[in-house]
Amino acid sequence: MIISKQITPYIVYYEDSIQHALQKISSNTRRLVYCLSETGVLEGLVTDGDFRRWVVSTQEINLQKPVQQITNTSFVWVREGESPEKIEALLSNKITSIPIVDEAGRLTAIAWREEPVLRFGNREIRHEKPAFLIAEIGNNHNGSIDLAKRLVELAAESGADCAKFQLRDMESLYANSGEAVSEDLGSEYTLDLLKRFQLSVDEMFEILDFTRQCGMVPLCTPWDLASLARLDEYGLEGFKIASADLTNHALLEAAARTGKPLLLSTGMSLEQEIQDSVALLKQQGASFALLHCNSTYPAPMSDINLAYLDRLREISQSPVGYSGHERGFEVCIAAVARGAKIIEKHFTVDRNMEGNDHRVSLLPDEFATMVKAIRNVEEAIGSSSTRTISQGERLNREVLAKSLVAARAIRKGEKISEEMINARSPGRGLQPSRLNDLLGISACRDMAPGDVFFESDIMGESAQPRPYHFDRPWGIPVRYHDFRELTQDVPMDFVEIHFSYRDLDLAPSSYFSSPSSLGLVVHSPELFAGDHVMDLSSEDDAYRSRSIAELQRVINRTRDLKRFFPRTERPMIIINAGGFTSDHFLPETRRQVLYDRIGAALAEVDSEGVEIIPQTMPPFPWHFGGQRYHNLFMDHIEIARFCEKYGTRICYDISHSKLACNYFGWSMQHFTRDVGKYVAHLHIVDAKGHHDEGLQIGAGDIDFESLARDLKQWSPGVSFIPEIWQGHKNGGEGFWIALDRLEKSFSAQRKEEVID
Repeated sequence: MIISKQITPYIVYYEDSIQHALQKISSNTRRLVYCLSETGVLEGLVTDGDFRRWVVSTQEINLQKPVQQITNTSFVWVREGESPEKIEALLSNKITSIPIVDEAGRLTAIAWREEPVLRFGNREIRHEKPAFLIAEIGNNHNGSIDLAKRLVELAAESGADCAKFQLRDMESLYANSGEAVSEDLGSEYTLDLLKRFQLSVDEMFEILDFTRQCGMVPLCTPWDLASLARLDEYGLEGFKIASADLTNHALLEAAARTGKPLLLSTGMSLEQEIQDSVALLKQQGASFALLHCNSTYPAPMSDINLAYLDRLREISQSPVGYSGHERGFEVCIAAVARGAKIIEKHFTVDRNMEGNDHRVSLLPDEFATMVKAIRNVEEAIGSSSTRTISQGERLNREVLAKSLVAARAIRKGEKISEEMINARSPGRGLQPSRLNDLLGISACRDMAPGDVFFESDIMGESAQPRPYHFDRPWGIPVRYHDFRELTQDVPMDFVEIHFSYRDLDLAPSSYFSSPSSLGLVVHSPELFAGDHVMDLSSEDDAYRSRSIAELQRVINRTRDLKRFFPRTERPMIIINAGGFTSDHFLPETRRQVLYDRIGAALAEVDSEGVEIIPQTMPPFPWHFGGQRYHNLFMDHIEIARFCEKYGTRICYDISHSKLACNYFGWSMQHFTRDVGKYVAHLHIVDAKGHHDEGLQIGAGDIDFESLARDLKQWSPGVSFIPEIWQGHKNGGEGFWIALDRLEKSFSAQRKEEVID
């Protein structure tokens, strides 16, 4: 059981919309929210099931109705001060959370039921986690402690999560105290190798300690009760049971009694023997996972039968893995694609060394290639949920697909017929497949030939701007050509003008005839003529010089704009400073050199009268419709260090940085705290997973109420725009929706402050 006072992701207020509650249910992974009154009093909860029951029973499905209408007021709760034992007793498979309230009935904490987890050291083995990759060193050290340590170092460098060894007590394990007397040739050969290559117990403990120092989980296979006892007393995190011992119930019982997690290979065993061992382990209450295995060295592909992974999962009702003895590593990759969460593969520095295992082992570079391939496959597997469009596809769909457009002028109120509609590129609006949705409806606006149809044309109305109220200056992104349309009669503080490289050749006087009362921020182009992407950190001097020259052009054009925006004495210019690579991330030592190149480049330009602020970046930016790897302005510690060293402020792009936090496992709150005092400007927009940026508020992973609280603490009064991708379409509809939702999130955060 976990009792958490982090309640923000799991609460809504009675007056909030059903849609808002559903968005929170989708984003918080617990599939429920608790409903509070304005004063924070707990009134009920809403789950997926509550929503489905409402949909079935209601005559009118309107997601803008208050969530109070679908709230379940029959639920289990406890008061503060209740004993943990009583709270835990109330939790079950059906009741997975219990709200805790104070004397006034206000929600103060939530008790969550913990799911059982198979854990080795700091690594959890479960469906949503990456596969646990074991470098099976075994006896491939050939009795040399120096070689054993070298193998551990190489395994760590290759990306292994774990290095595994084997320990035998020869006297208790083998007849004749391990002497090869009157044995078959195979046994004689094996016993001779083991006797010569066995490390002592103290040497094994030294190697296990060294494995931890190298950042990996140490594991060891005990081949007998004496070795199990020694490893348990040493404090090993868990045990691996070899295929040969799956039917050794005495060893299994002893291993289960340690209370530590177990991995068990199933090679050489019949299914009934596997079922018997699983039954024994469950009777003992053991935490375990089965590894599919064929105990032949090397195993022929025709004998591997990866499909049996599914059967093992059914038998054990626990995670499954694969221990491979075949040549190469293709089968390991396929096993992960089929659901294996543990991969064990033998590891050596020379396949020609003496010993059976060397021949089926991977070399360090091969193991590293396998690790990278597995991680790529894991990322590519995704989920079986409803298909959505990736960020790269959105960009390419905009360019390559078609939209439904007006074939002629259409008057408001005129009934739309097929001859009034054409399909034309680009794909900014309704896809051609939506043609029938438009036919027969009355036009809700006047349209000129070529105007794009949007979803709002079917719905009959679109979001419109209104006065918005925030505790910091706000504006919207604009281009030269839509500045007047988007700012007309909308009370905002400033605009952020986004340049394309072509805009730099246009005279501002063609678009601005008189001074504006609005403030000014400028966003530099990232792409320039000739497929040149700005990179102030480039190792190519000519490329870097051109990037500096293009930035100077942006600065000069911004100075020209200042006379039309006299309210802003020193406009900020947002830049993507560069630091991308094509197929891999750079190590920290390389990154520091690139940061220094950017610092030197910023010193070269004449920035009199403007402030250049680099933008925080995502791990996988999109260039020309494809993915690259970014290296700079992602890590919050590095960003703070750069700002201190070069006296620079930044544009904190919330979407970009959320993607980085998701990918690298960082806390978004800690990120905001560490960069907060260096933030000059904000791009506030949602994000999801590792790639999807620019999403509408509420469509991704960000908890905007928590974000509002953190920004108020660490970046108070800093200006922002809602940088919704394609938010300018249909008269800025995406911006108005975003601002409306942000206003609610920020005001909800203020409600919490009042309650506290």
